[in-house]
This record gives sequence, C-alpha cells and structure tokens, in this order.
Amino acid sequence: MKNFLLIFFILILTACGAGGSSETEEVEATAVAPTATVPTLVLEPTETPIPTDTPPPTVTPLPTNTPEPVIVEEDITIPHVIESGETLYTVAEIYEITVDDILAVNNLDDANVIDVGQVIQIPQTITKTITILPENAPTPTPVPPPTAVNGIPINDIIVLPDNVAANIQQIYANGQELERDPHAFSILGDSTSLNPHFLGRFDDPALYDLGDYAYLQPAIDQFAGSFERYGVAVKHGLHAWSIFDPFWASEKWCEANEDVLACEIRLQNPAVLFIRLGSNDAGAPSGFDYNLRQAAEFAIDNGVIPVIVTKADRFEGDNTNNEILRQIALDYEIPLLDFDVVAETLPNRGLKLNDVHMEELVGPHDFTQEAVFQSGHAVHDLVALM
Repeated sequence: MKNFLLIFFILILTACGAGGSSETEEVEATAVAPTATVPTLVLEPTETPIPTDTPPPTVTPLPTNTPEPVIVEEDITIPHVIESGETLYTVAEIYEITVDDILAVNNLDDANVIDVGQVIQIPQTITKTITILPENAPTPTPVPPPTAVNGIPINDIIVLPDNVAANIQQIYANGQELERDPHAFSILGDSTSLNPHFLGRFDDPALYDLGDYAYLQPAIDQFAGSFERYGVAVKHGLHAWSIFDPFWASEKWCEANEDVLACEIRLQNPAVLFIRLGSNDAGAPSGFDYNLRQAAEFAIDNGVIPVIVTKADRFEGDNTNNEILRQIALDYEIPLLDFDVVAETLPNRGLKLNDVHMEELVGPHDFTQEAVFQSGHAVHDLVALM
C-alpha cells in the first residue's frame, strides 16, 4: 500500500512539472481569480418604521402647574378710636354698617353713651385673593423688594444717609448700656398718632397683608407688642410746648412732676422714639422748633433713637413746621420719615376733608390691593414700618 501511494504521488509531480504535453498546449486554460465573499452588514432597526400612511402619535402635554387664584371672604374686627364730634351713627356711616352691628360686637346697650378716646371694634368682611399652588409646583423665583411707594423712591421718604446711620448706631449702643429694650419703641404724638391710627394694626396678623413688602415682617416680629400699645406720650391736642409740662402727664401712670416724654421712656424703656407732632402747633414756629429740639436731645441723652416724622396737613397755613422738622433731623443727624412727600400722591394728601386726621379708605392694611395705596393711614403705617 505504501509503495502504491508513493508511485501515485510521483506521477502527480511529474505531470505538474513537465514542460507541457500536447493536451496542455492544445487546450487554452481559462484562469479564474478566486472571489472573496464579503459579508453584508445588516442593521437591525431600533424602532419599527412608521408607514407613510400612518398619522404620527398624539403627544399629551404635561401639566403646567399654573397657580390658581381663589377669592375668599373673612370676617374681622378693626379698632376705631372715637374722636370729638363722632357718634356711633356717624361711625356706622363711615364703615357702611349698622349701629346694631357695632353694639353687638362691643356688647354695648346704649348707642348714645360713648366717650372721646374710647376704642370700639368695627365688624368688617374683607375679600382676599389667595393663590393656591398645585402639588409639585416649582418654587417661585423671589421678587426683589419694591424700591418706591406710589412712585416716590424709598430713599426720598426714609432719609438715612451714612452719617445718620453711624450716629444712631452710637445712640443705640449708649442705650444698651442703659438697658433699653431693643424690642420696644414709643411714640410722642397728638391725636393723629392715637392707636390704631399710627402702626397699631401690625400686632394683629388679621389686620395686614404685606404683599410685596413681606421683607418687613422681621421688623414686626422685632417690635411685637409695641404696635398696639397705648403709650402715655400720645395725647389729644398735644403741642410741642406741652411735652415737658407735667399737666399733660397721666395721673394714673406718671409720677409727680413727670412729663409725658420722661414718663413714657420710664414705662416702655424703648430703643426707638417716633416724634410725630406739629398739627396743633400754629403761629409759633420758633417755639415749635425749640421744644422739638429739646425732645430730640432728651431722647438722645437717654439712649433712645428719635425718628422725626413729617405730617400731611398744612394746618399752620403753609409747610413751615415740616421744614423745621427736616432741619432738626439734619442738625442732630437722626432719621427723618418724610411722610409729607408721599402724601402728595394721596387723594387730599390722605386727609379727611378740612381736617388734620387721615382718611381710612381701606380697613385692613392689605398691601396686595391697589386701593390701599390711596389710603392715608395705610401708606403712613407702611413707610413708618420701613
């Protein structure tokens, strides 16, 4: 077997290596180059193609989380101080309610028995627009605080330049050595400042909504309790010249020969004092200037920051008293609350007709409503809070 395979292998080599036989020369061989097979790349589709005659799928939009405004009503009461010449019938007309409503809320039996200075509660129904945010609503972008009130730049209303800021810091430091209460303020004023006419509503959350001025809430928190307090340095008919007259001091609360300002500082121990006078001081500008300067000096000497407040009325016939107040603030480097300039934006300067008292056009101080910015008391309180 091995010999046979060897012979077969030799015969094959001989046939391949010969110069060519007659058969090889007679037959022309056709050479065919080998063809490589290239595999075809088939891409598997990731999605099923949509036939051209099939409409595209409907896309359902996601919820927009749009806030929904809701109007709600709330029953509240607001304080009212009976002024000279007022009756429950005239008060009822002012607030568009009945005398019976007032009697019921205040547990009064006789509508004819009221006193000047008496505080009564007025029932009111207020309408508020609140915004309900849907679940998973995005957090709203903070809105920067307003820079003006009724178009008047705040810096023109609250006059507090750098030198004044430095000075009141020193007054405050002196007051802390005297253990003044940093959470208390007082008011030196006449009937235009009686509670609740000046700042009184900020101790009751139901009586105000700061709206865009919510950045002022820490001030309310800081001085909680001072807003609705009835101080002994606020009196009907108080003049500048009666500040230091013991006759005007409360016999119940003040000591013998103690004036209203000394008595108030002793009782309240404030860090800040609003000086809001001038409506009763007509015809004696030099006396008004002298006594107001004495009041400012007394406060400073006792570690209490005096804040000078201008008025809306022109009871003295011109604007003399406000000019005096501005000069005192400038000379003593103390804060000036120049309400006079923003009063220009209010109907009748925010006053009742032919009066020195301001008009209350809107009961609660709801600063989300445009109408409140035409109300004398509300705007007065807003800038004072600033």
